[in-house]
Amino acid sequence: MYIFGALGGLNWGYDTGVISAALVYLRRDFELSAWEEGWVVTGLIIGAVVGAAVGGRISDKYGRRSVLIATAVVFIIAPLGMAFASNTEVLFLFRLVVGLGAGLAAVTLPVYLSEIAPARIRGKVTAFYALAIVSGQFLGFIIGVAFAPMESWRWMLGLSVIPSILFALGLFFVWETPRWLVRSGREDEARKILNYDRTPEEVRHELEEIHAVQRAEAAAGASKGLKALLQPWVKPILFIGLGLAVLQQVMGINTIMYYAPTTLQNVGFSDQAAIASNLIFGIVNILAVAVALLCADRIGRKPLLLIGAAGTTISLGALAATNLFLPESDESGLIGVLTLTSIAVYVFVFQASWGSIVWVMLGEIFPLGVRAAAMGLATTALWFGNGLVALSFPVLLESLGVGVLFAGFAVICAIAFAFTWLKVPETKGRSLEQIEEDFRTGAIPVIPEAVKRG
Repeated sequence: MYIFGALGGLNWGYDTGVISAALVYLRRDFELSAWEEGWVVTGLIIGAVVGAAVGGRISDKYGRRSVLIATAVVFIIAPLGMAFASNTEVLFLFRLVVGLGAGLAAVTLPVYLSEIAPARIRGKVTAFYALAIVSGQFLGFIIGVAFAPMESWRWMLGLSVIPSILFALGLFFVWETPRWLVRSGREDEARKILNYDRTPEEVRHELEEIHAVQRAEAAAGASKGLKALLQPWVKPILFIGLGLAVLQQVMGINTIMYYAPTTLQNVGFSDQAAIASNLIFGIVNILAVAVALLCADRIGRKPLLLIGAAGTTISLGALAATNLFLPESDESGLIGVLTLTSIAVYVFVFQASWGSIVWVMLGEIFPLGVRAAAMGLATTALWFGNGLVALSFPVLLESLGVGVLFAGFAVICAIAFAFTWLKVPETKGRSLEQIEEDFRTGAIPVIPEAVKRG
């Protein structure tokens, strides 16, 4: 059930993965300038901002599963429009449509998975979403390599209908979340769902915690939706969520997902060799998220984020230094090899930490009464950060070069380390209701026990 629920990440992953290969031929067929290239990539992200902005509210009203069904329909329609696009404008329009689905999925799926999973495995379950994303990216990389000899970007983009159909079929095997059902007065259905993977004692305790949180909200006269985000005790949580969401997107990962072949072409790779390198990154992605699945509920969220921020700072610093300080004459191909290696190390470290764990934390830190609204706001900010990077990267790469640009991303990764150390709490092993109560009372630790003992 958890795997079927996470399958919506396949679509986002596929579209972000395959576009890097498709751009190589789109650039030629539509004679794209650097700005037009950025807008084609950013079309998905603009749609995602809209989807994220409305997804929280409608999932509160109609349920998490209903929004996921609507998302699947959008994902099935959009690939056909992209495949038959006659010009840049039509392609941009259907990139907006698929982005709408990606935004709805990004705001709803982490909440869905965190609400339906027991606390003991919630980190692993929510990380399935990240695994679905990188699996979709790998599928997109494979399709890009397969259709590169045909130079067919239409097939590359159109075949995203495959993960769309898998997602739609998977929704036949998932239920609504118990927490949404209880809030909607359907406790008998919630109890039935909880009984599938909880002991009777766990079911009783979890329902008691849900009701206790609802009583606390009622006693405090808590507002609903966006107004509730202005409560003094909620503001620090929202700041943490927004910080994690934006930093995840501006640490440089999207420059790799969208523009890895473009970057490698700039250091001497041929078109097909640059596209084929995506397969390396795809395999690294999946291995890294597998590490996150194993470690999220063992090591904890915060230590993984700290390790990831440090590792990405070092790997991007090495990438920048390679391109800034090695001689421009590179007949041996050393700059290309070091660039490829640095990117691969960066991708592994990022996906094993920030690429996976941020989704886990966004799904669990927000209080029940504002969870969908807060997740919508955080995901909207996340997509804005994504769009900023996607739109500006071609122009910045053209004007600054690989070295200076990735030095800037290394600085952002260092900022992410400081933010995590100072502001991000540890949430491992706590139920969603315990996390909320700890935030409400100020009792949740910022420095995890493992770090204190270290």
